[in-house]
Amino acid sequence: MEAYRRALDDVDLRIIDLLKQNSRMSFIEIGKRIGLSEGAVRRRVKLLVERGVIKRFTIELGKNYVINAVTFLTLDRGDLAEEVIERISKIPDVESVYELTGRFDAMVMISAGGVSSLNECIDKIRRIRGVKHTETAVILRIVEHKAEP
Repeated sequence: MEAYRRALDDVDLRIIDLLKQNSRMSFIEIGKRIGLSEGAVRRRVKLLVERGVIKRFTIELGKNYVINAVTFLTLDRGDLAEEVIERISKIPDVESVYELTGRFDAMVMISAGGVSSLNECIDKIRRIRGVKHTETAVILRIVEHKAEP
């Protein structure tokens, strides 16, 4: 049980960084890069998943295959935020939903397979009870932030 409570150490952080760069990297390759055995990496990743530090392994599609957009929402009433966010999170092409402070009540990250899919997604969001206004920005370019070692 103690392993579940321990804080992330430098090795855990290095494993996480490598998996963020390539979630398909083998445990053998990770071990070579950080100086651990395959079994030690496997155990650490298993613990990171069990502890909820790593929630899922995913892919990122090439920019030629998706349209990424951010949709900002204004809601009719603040007490609807939880219900609206829950419904939006179930719409295909929605990557994540954030509740915000400031001018907008929420922000939706969308990855759609084309313009028509993006339009369908935004239309579904607009039809949800409680959504008053949407403002969408299509992402033209992503500049990746690489943490220095």
